[in-house]
Amino acid sequence: MSVMEAAFDPAYGEAWSSAQLLTLFALPSARIALARDDESPCGFYAARIAGPESELLLLAVDPAWRGRGIGRALLRDWQAWASAKGADDHFLEMRADNDAVHLYSQTGFVECGRRRDYYRGGDGKLRDAITMRHRK
Repeated sequence: MSVMEAAFDPAYGEAWSSAQLLTLFALPSARIALARDDESPCGFYAARIAGPESELLLLAVDPAWRGRGIGRALLRDWQAWASAKGADDHFLEMRADNDAVHLYSQTGFVECGRRRDYYRGGDGKLRDAITMRHRK
């Protein structure tokens, strides 16, 4: 939860509660993976698989650890896990103005859908959500 709180801007309401994360532990098709340096958590992802598709639900890197390849390593770990379970089509959805779009684009994800005005920030401004896909 410390990474979640540090990584997600509360103005967008994108962070999950601990109760929401705990529901994933009950699903055999879900995974939460933590990146850490020694004992310090620095990033994580939450994902799930549905047949031949996998969805990245959350990926977060503590701002103090950004720029060190942790997000890219977590992304690769998610895709490797999902592919080993038979899912070769990987999806994610995010706020269109999220800087992470660069990471996803650099690693082969392409926009395949858009929800206009899906997110409302604390400033009242509406922002699009984009769906991205990577197929192996």
